Amino acid sequence: MKDLLVAPKKVKNRIIGHFQGSEPGPILVFFGGIHGNEPSGVQALEHVFKTLNKKSVTVKGSVYGILGNIPAILQKRRFLQKDLNRLWLKKEIERIKESKEEDRTHEEKELYELLVLINNLFDTHHEPFYFIDFHTTSSKTLPFITINDAMINRKFARLFPVPIILGIEEYLEGPLLSYINEFGYVTLGFESGQHATEEARTNSIAFFWLTMVYSGAIPKETVPAFDSYFKELKSSSANNMNFYEIRKRFAITPEDSFKMEPAFQSFQIIEKGTLLAHYNDEPVYAEKKSILFMPLYQPLGAEGYFIIKRIPKWILNMSASLRKVKADHLLTILPGVSWRDSSKKQLLVNLKVARFYSKAIFHLLGFRSRKIDQTHLVINNREKVAKNEMYKDSPWF
Repeated sequence: MKDLLVAPKKVKNRIIGHFQGSEPGPILVFFGGIHGNEPSGVQALEHVFKTLNKKSVTVKGSVYGILGNIPAILQKRRFLQKDLNRLWLKKEIERIKESKEEDRTHEEKELYELLVLINNLFDTHHEPFYFIDFHTTSSKTLPFITINDAMINRKFARLFPVPIILGIEEYLEGPLLSYINEFGYVTLGFESGQHATEEARTNSIAFFWLTMVYSGAIPKETVPAFDSYFKELKSSSANNMNFYEIRKRFAITPEDSFKMEPAFQSFQIIEKGTLLAHYNDEPVYAEKKSILFMPLYQPLGAEGYFIIKRIPKWILNMSASLRKVKADHLLTILPGVSWRDSSKKQLLVNLKVARFYSKAIFHLLGFRSRKIDQTHLVINNREKVAKNEMYKDSPWF
């Protein structure tokens, strides 16, 4: 891959900060501003790197802060031509790599530069990686974590006193962290609050320092405000440390007219029949009592809202136990289910035969759908690529 990538001169301007520790340790990579109208993560990273550089702090490993969509940040827009956080698909990446720079859109140029940086990190470091992507939402929300469903992501995410959302990869194609997760590293998306609020900025700062401690990059006792940061996140999340799963996405296109009814918030319980939005001048009502997630209150976006459901602890424990004994091999006994190829990373499900199987069976074992055609469902297993050995000596593993 790297022989096809030539670093543009301005890549260095993308580094918010870099702190090199005096001892070997984890490699922490924080992204801010992948969406240009979400400044809180960028502001938080600028703040923490000033603190790191001013104080004499003992850090193990390396810490990076990286800017996302620079042109969109400058214009305070989510994106200029294409959503940068929906372009990280293998076919798209190969097409962009093979294209001429002058033929690329703004976001394709940004992706290419980020790809150069990520590949350089992979080539330079061999210690455990942690990739954290800071985001905010257009509605009021509790801070929360989104993860691709691998056990190393679950284990690390549950250290933080905020709710955790599983299954978003089934509904969104091309996020940056989904691409990185294909390499098997720990990846967390942290949604710190509503756009451009002070709470979102301070939550991101708190999350940064907790990540530093939990990853083993810095001793807890060297962060005097550690307990305050923990309490701050716990308070902002209203003591909600539950796992949730996305059950529905209300998709919209640029051609659609969509307007959310005012004052809805993420994690709000809505009753059946509640008027939620107007879609192409038609009212949209809640089909049943449920939990609303990420209602859209901005001009750009492909999701009007999501519906989520809390996952009971016994389901999470059963899922962990089944994955530990590699029970996924039993799935191919089911009619209509087979391995896609010899790598056994993906299952091929014949929808004509297996249409009555519950997704919950596949979710328990770490499989999430990635592609649907007329007759087949292809689902990936994150556990197959997870670099568990790399993290086995980490304090949280």
